[in-house]
Amino acid sequence: MSSSLSTMAYIGATILFILSLGGLSNPETARRGNLFGMVGMAIAVLATVLGPRVTAGGIPYIVAALVAGGAIGLFAAKKVQMTQMPELVALMHSLVGLAACLVGFASYVDTSTVFPTPAEKVIHEVEIYVGILIGAVTFSGSIVAFGKLSGKIGGKPLLLPARHWLNLAALLVVVWFGREFLAAHDIAAGMTPLLVMTVIALLFGIHMVMAIGGADMPVVVSMLNSYSGWAAAATGFMLSNDLLIVTGALVGSSGAILSYIMCRAMNRNFISVIAGGFGGGAPAPKAAGGEAAQPQGEVVPVSAVETAELLREARSVIIVPGYGMAVAQAQHTVYEITKLLRDKGVNVRFAIHPVAGRMPGHMNVLLAEAKVPYDIVMEMDEINEDFPEADVSMVIGANDIVNPAAQDDPGSPIAGMPVLEVWKARTSIVMKRSMASGYAGVDNPLFYKENNRMLFGDAKKMLDEVLGALKA
Repeated sequence: MSSSLSTMAYIGATILFILSLGGLSNPETARRGNLFGMVGMAIAVLATVLGPRVTAGGIPYIVAALVAGGAIGLFAAKKVQMTQMPELVALMHSLVGLAACLVGFASYVDTSTVFPTPAEKVIHEVEIYVGILIGAVTFSGSIVAFGKLSGKIGGKPLLLPARHWLNLAALLVVVWFGREFLAAHDIAAGMTPLLVMTVIALLFGIHMVMAIGGADMPVVVSMLNSYSGWAAAATGFMLSNDLLIVTGALVGSSGAILSYIMCRAMNRNFISVIAGGFGGGAPAPKAAGGEAAQPQGEVVPVSAVETAELLREARSVIIVPGYGMAVAQAQHTVYEITKLLRDKGVNVRFAIHPVAGRMPGHMNVLLAEAKVPYDIVMEMDEINEDFPEADVSMVIGANDIVNPAAQDDPGSPIAGMPVLEVWKARTSIVMKRSMASGYAGVDNPLFYKENNRMLFGDAKKMLDEVLGALKA
């Protein structure tokens, strides 16, 4: 393939990637967006393998790598459950960061590259240094995020003493060794500061994500998505590959925008998320007498049969899915209940909070998998005003996103966070295994409200009983 044809293929792939991002912005066009992305990536890979920069002798190695990687991806796609998607995404981000590091070191030790001027050599070395820095932070941070999302690492934030000063000191050391790296006269002399920087970047990535509490994990996922994009862009600069630069910039910028949207949905700024400390099983605040403050009131339990009766008599039902629904894999039963109620003339809709679940769009993906119609799946801003007119609001495994303390308690850790106002419905039903606090470690006064009922037990088991009672 000639250089001009390869460039045209890259332009076509870039257009398809842009169309893919546009399609993924809406559930109804997401499938088409995925298709555009797949076709674009196929064109990009073929244009690279058959392009002028790959010799015939290297093609067998590339094909072998493609087959191995494709087999691993296919196995993961078939084996990984929808509930495991957040940790899978974090793991994929780590691979992008690792690739950026490996490409950076390979580019540095490559003696075949000749630079016409010293300035071009310096620019290339800056690209290598920054690319490895971003890649190492992305790699280690994503590994920790994978551990937290999969439950292998606790969600409670690890807050080291003077952690901000530690981060500042690490940044200054990285800058200093960057100067030493650029001043090195040969590869051997430059390898030491490069390795030191890489170790510091790996430790920084671990420290950064370990300090972030469980409640901020959706923001972390989108943030790491952004980092992986910038790592890919840095790799493109190192390899002088225009498509990698453009694609990485697209992923990096879209991930940054998504992080901003997530932060707004939690009434937090990006810096406070990076600073860490929110969520992850923190104890309830102490009252004046030294006892943990508890909301006033009594919990009113309800049975599956009583829940079915409330749903049968309702004219308007709003369902709020949360991570508990994902863990129980109850989305298909939720769809069966929805279909049955709609056939009886009940107006059933779903309310989706932007940070429900463990990653952006987590609930939308699960409901789409269960064939829930897109037109009844509403975002928080679209449906929050409708709760007062609803007869029943049904919360399935969600906690922090329906916590009225965000509005009523200025001292709450989630004060000011926009939440779904489920308590304004005539009757709210919360499905939980127990009275344990949510992922943010904040108690929920909703459970004690007079119009609230608690349906305790595994979401799948309880919903199956509700479905059976509705059919009886």
